[in-house]
Amino acid sequence: MGPIYSLADFLDMLRRRVGLISAVVIAGCFGSVFWALSVPHVYQSTEVIQVEQPKISDDLARSTVEGSAARRLQLIEQQLMARSNLESLINEFDLYDNLVALRMSEKVDLLRRSVSITGVAAVREGFADDGAIAVLTITAEMDDPEKAQAIAHAFADETRTMAARQRREQTRETLEFFQEQEDVLLAEIAQQEAALSAFRGANDISIEGSLEFRRSELGSLNDALLELDREIITAQLALQNIDRSGSTRAATVERQEEELTRLLDSLTTQRQLLQDRRADLSASIETRPEVERTLAEFERRMTQLRGQLDVISTRRSEAEVGFTLENAARGERFITLEEARVPEYPVSMSRKKRVIMGVMASGVLGLILAFLMELRRPVIRTARQMQRETGLMPVVSIPETRPPRKRKGLAKLWQDRSEAGLQGRAARLARNPDLEKS
Repeated sequence: MGPIYSLADFLDMLRRRVGLISAVVIAGCFGSVFWALSVPHVYQSTEVIQVEQPKISDDLARSTVEGSAARRLQLIEQQLMARSNLESLINEFDLYDNLVALRMSEKVDLLRRSVSITGVAAVREGFADDGAIAVLTITAEMDDPEKAQAIAHAFADETRTMAARQRREQTRETLEFFQEQEDVLLAEIAQQEAALSAFRGANDISIEGSLEFRRSELGSLNDALLELDREIITAQLALQNIDRSGSTRAATVERQEEELTRLLDSLTTQRQLLQDRRADLSASIETRPEVERTLAEFERRMTQLRGQLDVISTRRSEAEVGFTLENAARGERFITLEEARVPEYPVSMSRKKRVIMGVMASGVLGLILAFLMELRRPVIRTARQMQRETGLMPVVSIPETRPPRKRKGLAKLWQDRSEAGLQGRAARLARNPDLEKS
């Protein structure tokens, strides 16, 4: 059974619980004032950066910086929100010096939550999303307006510096990589050429068409050997047909034998030299397929290296163009569209509103407590409640009477003195009734 059914019951509850409600409201007023004074104002400063696209089209001069602007800005944001960078900003601008109880890790977390970096995507071209960013907004919230402006401007400067440095480093590293690759390929090509030259010298194939030349030389050697064989046979027959009869002088016969013998020795020596040369040529011709395979491997490797060198040279030229673009600031740029300013008014709730909200909340709390006290003792207090709950009309309504409370301390002393004064006056009037007329 609830005690409140009408406005009169509610007013009766307020009259009965006015002490409790007043105590809660007064305590709430003091608490609201303390809350409003203890919570500092929050000032907000914003700097807007426009992401300008490259001045020169990629079709004319392609940049070597790959990846969307959104991903690169995400990496920059992670670097800005790193602990080391935030600690340096806290020490540089003396942030949160009034909060001496906070540790450095708590200050870093507080600064990380006080700064927000928001990017606005550029309008799509077609149906593909290239991740381009049109505007970058950096917002800082601080308890001091000048610090809010300084922090927003510092983060904006760091963003612009990191973006430019990131693009320059990426183009420089790309150019250095392709230059190193080109140097490696040139060195490998020179090494292959030296090895090929040594192999040609070792196998006597320094000129083109050496196989045909050797074959023709081998045929000439065979013809020369046949001619030498005929001469040897002729010399041997001549040596056998020398006239050794008595008609020829002995000296003449001896001289003819010596000449033919020397001729045979000379022809035999020539024949041996030609046979050795023919054997060498035959051996080199027999090993020619292996030499040809080795030469083919050399040529295949050289063709592969030259192809790689052409590709690397082309990409190195593109990297040089990209590096030149970034150094000349002709690529993607971050331009300040709206510089951070010192805020004139705080963005947090005013102290007056905080006090009003606290007083209203304490009033509602007082009413709730009063209603709970009524629920605690749901008794019938008036004739109207008696008729509503039981259907009986009371004949007589006797109000509640309470004996006077016994006072203590100064109140009791004051009451005793007042009663003694009244008794003394009554006694004087009893002795002298004329005093009442006077």
